[in-house]
Amino acid sequence: MIALPHNDHIGKLVLRLSLGGFMLFHGVAKLMHSESLDMIGGQLEASGLPAFIVYGVYLGEVLAPLMLIAGYYCRYGAILIVINMLFAVGLFHMGDIFSLSERSGSWRLELQGFYLFGALALMFFGSGKYALRPD
Repeated sequence: MIALPHNDHIGKLVLRLSLGGFMLFHGVAKLMHSESLDMIGGQLEASGLPAFIVYGVYLGEVLAPLMLIAGYYCRYGAILIVINMLFAVGLFHMGDIFSLSERSGSWRLELQGFYLFGALALMFFGSGKYALRPD
């Protein structure tokens, strides 16, 4: 058998960069198209929550991904993404939790699941040693 390389720190780096990079695209899109915040704010108000919470999107989709990418307080950045994704699923995707995609047969929330569970893993793993502030 071929021995595969084993390096937990590189694995954490790959997870941090992929999760942070992919989530950052969502945040940049919201910075460029701020009208999407109106829709999210309306959904918050319809759920009985104050609309100003919508600005938490910038924490979970811009600041937190940058924290992951840099490895700076990575666990806190991961917690922000977990909270962001719980709001996203709770506000917009509750009806899809037990649904499959019609085209591919995959879980309808696989992207949201990747963000949520990837961030949850980083919350427990920490940044690894290849970070601005390893934890």
